[in-house]
Amino acid sequence: MGCSSSEGVKTAFSRSEQLSAARDLIDRVTSGRASEFKLRITPGEDFWSYSESDGKILLEGNNGIGIASALNAYLGDYCAWEYSWCGESPSLPNLLPLPDSTVRRNSPYRYRYYLNYCTFNYSMSWWDFDRWEKEIDWMALHGINMPLAVTGQNSVWQRVYARLGIPAEELKDFFSGPAYFNWFWMGNLDLWGGPLPQSFMDKHEALQKQILLRERSLGMTPVLPAFTGHVPPALARKYPDVKIRKTSWVNFPEVSILDPDEELFTRIGQLFIEEQTRLWGTNHYYSADTFNENVPPSADSAYLAAISAKVYASMSSVDPEAVWVMQGWMFYHEKHFWGQPQIQALLSSVPDDKMLILDLWSERYPVWKQTNAYWGKPWLWCMLHNFGQNITLSGNVSSIASDPSAALRDPAAGNMSGIGLTPEGIGHTPIVYSLFLENVWRDEAVDVDEFLKVYLRRRYGCCPDAAFQAWKIIFSTAFENTVNNGGHESIITGRPTFAANPRGCTNTLKCYDSADLLRAWDLLCSCIPECRESDGFRYDLVDITRQVLADYASEIQSDFASAFERGSRTDFHRHSRRFLDLISDMDSLLGTRKEFLLGEWLESAKALGDTPEEKALYERNARNLISVWGNRDCRIFDYACKQWSGMMNGYYKCRWSLFFDEVETLWKSFSKPDFDEKCKDFEWAWTQSAEIYPTEATGDEIACVESLRDKYRASL
Repeated sequence: MGCSSSEGVKTAFSRSEQLSAARDLIDRVTSGRASEFKLRITPGEDFWSYSESDGKILLEGNNGIGIASALNAYLGDYCAWEYSWCGESPSLPNLLPLPDSTVRRNSPYRYRYYLNYCTFNYSMSWWDFDRWEKEIDWMALHGINMPLAVTGQNSVWQRVYARLGIPAEELKDFFSGPAYFNWFWMGNLDLWGGPLPQSFMDKHEALQKQILLRERSLGMTPVLPAFTGHVPPALARKYPDVKIRKTSWVNFPEVSILDPDEELFTRIGQLFIEEQTRLWGTNHYYSADTFNENVPPSADSAYLAAISAKVYASMSSVDPEAVWVMQGWMFYHEKHFWGQPQIQALLSSVPDDKMLILDLWSERYPVWKQTNAYWGKPWLWCMLHNFGQNITLSGNVSSIASDPSAALRDPAAGNMSGIGLTPEGIGHTPIVYSLFLENVWRDEAVDVDEFLKVYLRRRYGCCPDAAFQAWKIIFSTAFENTVNNGGHESIITGRPTFAANPRGCTNTLKCYDSADLLRAWDLLCSCIPECRESDGFRYDLVDITRQVLADYASEIQSDFASAFERGSRTDFHRHSRRFLDLISDMDSLLGTRKEFLLGEWLESAKALGDTPEEKALYERNARNLISVWGNRDCRIFDYACKQWSGMMNGYYKCRWSLFFDEVETLWKSFSKPDFDEKCKDFEWAWTQSAEIYPTEATGDEIACVESLRDKYRASL
């Protein structure tokens, strides 16, 4: 995949530079042991191999990604090693064993895509380059070659609008706050969470340069953003005669969308590509989603074809090699609008080799099967998996293991050209992502049982049969989810209610029987003596225990709801205290792992601020996104709910305490609508508050789990 250099960033790397980048990666992930390896880049098809050469481990690939993937395979095969979001990598042996044979794998997929716009906020809002470096290493180790790269684009917009006569001062009511910029970029909202400080934009402009340099040096092809029509209110003041329509998303104020028929539409799109290329160079792939969760003003095929022609022209007139990367999400989300004639019309105006479609949720809703495989356009089979970075056990393992390779062989799949990971949030459920990534270097279905045995050996350092059986149960139950989107929420994280399933952003409907999860929990706990030294095991043990208790909350809720219905104040009080006690126990459990700490999220936000005012703004953004999401009356409150230590006691327990106090005080005159208004007051006040939450894990995971089993197992 070609690239164009710029004044601001290097885009082309020699073989020696790629080898240097790969060697640096090896040093980072092995704590300085790159000297024990020999590296070789052999250009051509995407592959990796490892073998022995002159008493060293030879890692070979077609680029840095291939070498990193070879490293990952070797360390897993010979050292029971895993590089994960959730759990520290095991220590490597003092003497790395030499391979006794050559192992080689090729990828059948030209494109291996990674990230979703939402990931940049639900997970990455506060990342500095140290954290990005770890993620880019993770990408390379797992064969990702096409990451979405949208950091820092507000700097580009400032330059574009300056050239159109609109100064930065007039964009203050346009740019959103730092926890909301992906929805701003997608044209869903303006300003919310702002005004955005100039210092944040400057830092992210520099951060994007670092991200792109590292990704490209390893052989990745970053996908940069392009213009889709979202413009600032100031544009109408500067150009009063241009046609601008208004559109709204959820219950946020309307935003301005420039009509694609306007010549200014193409001009802005051209300026954006010019300025972006000047800052960061280009690899010629551009992400643009013209109608993200918004319905076009007309279903007329000619109109839709004209729109896509304009969007593409705004790219290709500046970069003749431009390829438009489009999410297929809207064809699912607004399926009532996007019939086959409308989809075909939107796609028809762009040459087949100049567009790439992300079939965003293939494991649940494979849109390619309803669209004639996007009428000849290259497309990618993608796993969405997670919504809002919610923490819950969920997945679709049968589809993940079998469907990508099946699509490769299916004549009806048309120009299926790759696979992708497109989660809204990351940093949880690592086993599902590891299973998906098994597809990168194979063209046949993954044997799930064999995967589990290999995965557990790498993660735990051993594979006890009880651990294998525990995960087999989870795979056949919680990880075959066809009843909710991205997994169910716990009743704890929803706004307090007597309803067993409030639905909306708190859907408690499970896809499995709690008794099955209890069997898996018992089996996993039986592995404690053998696996206690494994950090990956400790994370998994906490996570499964978390899910067991989160599900148990619904049983206690049923008890206090029944007591209220019967008019038993005594039983209501007793069961409500059990419920609050459970929340506190979960807070303690989650506090034993750094991955589950609210303080990490909040302190990372504040750390980006240069002044007390900036730190306060960023903290408000961080609190708002994971609670009310928008304003006091936002309809998607609790969408990004978090089962985190600090959040459990500091937010959810407080809401439920407020509910129980209100019910006990008013009893039969209790009014849920009246309570909800009081609850909104509490929620909004929490987003504006500044309590400090721990950033360091406390307590021993295994001791905590064993204590909770003693307390709850009989009741469960």
